[in-house]
Amino acid sequence: MATPKNKVELLFAIEDSYSKLKKDLESIPVELTTKKELAGHVKGTQMSVSNLVSYLIGWGELLLKWNRKKDNKETVDFPETGYKWNELGKLAQKFYSDYDKLLFPELLTKLEVVVTEILDLIERTENKELYQTPWYDKWTKGKMIQLNTSSPYKNARSRVRKWKKVTIEKQQ
Repeated sequence: MATPKNKVELLFAIEDSYSKLKKDLESIPVELTTKKELAGHVKGTQMSVSNLVSYLIGWGELLLKWNRKKDNKETVDFPETGYKWNELGKLAQKFYSDYDKLLFPELLTKLEVVVTEILDLIERTENKELYQTPWYDKWTKGKMIQLNTSSPYKNARSRVRKWKKVTIEKQQ
């Protein structure tokens, strides 16, 4: 699918990519979700499917935090306080750690809540605010939402599907 250019396309992109990812995640046996067999977000590291879901939750919650702060006219430390854009691998490690006590079903529930909150945010935002006004630097709010939802969901699904194919072949 092409990059969303309006509210309707953004909602569709998120709902479509998330529903496909969700279906793949729900089909994974829980006992395999903590095995560190996927390429991590830092070069040369490995992560688990649970880590990957934690990463998606982390970015979703960060996106919601940015929006709350902007709505309250507060300063937003992009991408996150204590992290620079060239330190996203470290931020990914923080997300893994933030949610490492949650069991996989709890992670899936948390991701569902975050996705629902983001969809609700989009629903109550006018298209003009999403796509016709710079929100962060040169980026619109719609673009920033897409960069932190539908794009990573597609990437995560690709990683999961590739991992499942190899993992299932190993078990047979």
